[in-house]
Amino acid sequence: MLPQHTTTLVSLLQSALDTLLPGHTLDITLERPKVAAHGDVACNVAMQTARSARRNPRELAQAIVDAVLAQPAAAGLIAQAEVAGPGFINFRLTTAAHQAVLDAIATQGGRYGHRAPGTDRILVEFVSANPTGPLHVGHARQAALGDTICRLFATQGAQVSREFYYNDAGNQIHNLAVSVQARGRGIPPDSPDFPADGYKGDYIADIAQDYLARATVQASDGDPIQASGDLDDLDAIRRFAVTSLRREQDLDLQAFDLRFDNYYLESSLYTSGRVDRTVQALIDAGHTYEQGGALWLRTTELGTGDDKDRVMRKSEGGYTYFVPDVAYHVDKWERGYRQAINIQGTDHHGTIARVRAGLQGLGLGIPADYPAYVLHKMVRVMRDGAEVKISKRAGSYVTLRDLIDWVGRDAVRFFLAQRRADSEFVFDIDLALSHSEENPVYYIQYAHARIHSLLRQHDSAGQAQAASPALLTAATEITLLRRLAEYPGILTQAAHELAPHQLAFWLRDCAADFHAWYNAERILVDDPALMAARLRLAQATAQVIANGLGLLGVSAPERM
Repeated sequence: MLPQHTTTLVSLLQSALDTLLPGHTLDITLERPKVAAHGDVACNVAMQTARSARRNPRELAQAIVDAVLAQPAAAGLIAQAEVAGPGFINFRLTTAAHQAVLDAIATQGGRYGHRAPGTDRILVEFVSANPTGPLHVGHARQAALGDTICRLFATQGAQVSREFYYNDAGNQIHNLAVSVQARGRGIPPDSPDFPADGYKGDYIADIAQDYLARATVQASDGDPIQASGDLDDLDAIRRFAVTSLRREQDLDLQAFDLRFDNYYLESSLYTSGRVDRTVQALIDAGHTYEQGGALWLRTTELGTGDDKDRVMRKSEGGYTYFVPDVAYHVDKWERGYRQAINIQGTDHHGTIARVRAGLQGLGLGIPADYPAYVLHKMVRVMRDGAEVKISKRAGSYVTLRDLIDWVGRDAVRFFLAQRRADSEFVFDIDLALSHSEENPVYYIQYAHARIHSLLRQHDSAGQAQAASPALLTAATEITLLRRLAEYPGILTQAAHELAPHQLAFWLRDCAADFHAWYNAERILVDDPALMAARLRLAQATAQVIANGLGLLGVSAPERM
């Protein structure tokens, strides 16, 4: 239902309740009936208030219906209203109300469903890969989810920033450097002399070769770095290796059509003193204690649900991994981001309570649920009926670039965003390459291309835009019109629930409704007025499909 229709119906219900139940404080919510035959929109307000009003819910529902229909504004919007079950109110909209969506789409075009720009500032952190290897399929899923969530928030008028957090400090960076050093000295990864925790992919040999050749690598956010070729200088190896891998990750993200607004280095939290200041603030606030030579945070007392206290500083020295995360999120808060969202793998689940506990202990007024998290499960890749586990370049996992090379960016983006983040997902390479309705990307893009084929057959775009929608009364036409009117609400819901898969499902349903209409009704008919009206519906459908695919980062081809 179009936003203006929602507003009108809520106003009608509010007036009815004000008359029947003076002084009520109910919030009226509308929902789409689970069964399409029950109507276009449903409301359970009578069931919510029947007990306090001491009235039978069905009788109260009928009184609300009568009061709504008695208002003049209901005439052009509501075709029928009925009471169902224990007191649900089901509304059916008029044909004219369904047809009004075409005017909205024609007026708003590529911004159909968007809200006016607002003042909300949202920081979304995602991918955030360690610069120790190529991006893998887990990072690819984060990239698809994160970028779509950012685009969805932008449709709601928010000011959105994409941030990539580089874990460029710690043991994994040391392991990267000694791995490159070993390959530079000719030690193969299967040798007992190779570092036990070293990285064994072919990319390590490539970096070692470039280092020995004194190659130059352009840093992502700074001056070029030239290798010295000195295998005894582990710090120089580390800088060159990290720069090389950051550059490679940037190229992979560009191939994915993803660009970040900011790159944040974990190392800067240490060099700036922010980590030490955060730890000292927690000590000064009395939320820490010493035990066994280690410094502990009283996470169990800070109300975030952690089951035991956590070590902040290890007995042998050095901070545990969640400590810089606390300092990092203080920085997010101080930069003015009152809404921060982290998209990470489910292996980060244990971090949530610890980071939030640290933030609560600082007494900065940060909400207890800050930051928000979207945790995604693993991705399995299948090809020719067997699981693909190894990439030659990465050594032990399938990379983002592998997926793009195999099936193309469109399929990678859509497939990785089309399921709930908390569900495991099987990426079927063969399905992604198929030209069948089982392949959702092909199915949706084909609907868009089919519409443009129609428009090319009858070059009447301007005429169609001016056509009256009053002739669009077939059952499949009403179904498609109703679907198009849902789109603004889908954007709002998907953004609010951090659920890009809802948009992907909607696009599949919209394509199905279009194909059903196309198969049921001739579009290029002899009647010029009817043909123009149907071409207008087709054009509007193509516009909304293109809009939705664009939010997923997927193209909308006009020919296939």
